Amino acid sequence: MSSVLDNPAIRESALRLGVDQYHRLCDAGIIPEKTELLSGIVVSKKGKSPLHTWTVGFLADWLRGCSLEGFSVRVEQPLTLIDSEPEPDIAVVEGSLDDYRESHPVSADMVIEVAVSTEDVDREKTSIYAGAGISEYWIVLPQQQIVVVHRNPSGSVFEEQTEADLNGTLNWQGDTLSLADLFKK
Repeated sequence: MSSVLDNPAIRESALRLGVDQYHRLCDAGIIPEKTELLSGIVVSKKGKSPLHTWTVGFLADWLRGCSLEGFSVRVEQPLTLIDSEPEPDIAVVEGSLDDYRESHPVSADMVIEVAVSTEDVDREKTSIYAGAGISEYWIVLPQQQIVVVHRNPSGSVFEEQTEADLNGTLNWQGDTLSLADLFKK
């Protein structure tokens, strides 16, 4: 199936939305709820498989058990960035739940996306998260039993990218996660 967006000339001339426009269109019911704004483009979100839901829950529970003084864990909630409003599977943000009663966080210390059927989209978000200065971004690939870790944002890229597999561990803020526990069957 061909799409007009496959044509680079049309793709470049497509009108992009700002975050405020996106909010107004969502509030008016024009844009459906199961979307997110990525670099000015409204993108439909896919449904969640049991594996996706379990993996997000496992990681959120692990993070909540970490040393998170001054931070909170948000699950599938928006981050309002310059030209995007993604809803990462998990975001660790500075402050408490009460700090975000009136507005969404504008950054995060760490973001995790679980890619069961969304790997291409989640890899595309790398430049968005780097551009927002998010210090660490994990793409969890449960079917391949791999976690791709991005660190040290510089402009719209992360200067460091590593992969950890089933036999590895990941560290965040001094806490260690065994990937054998994450990918257990």
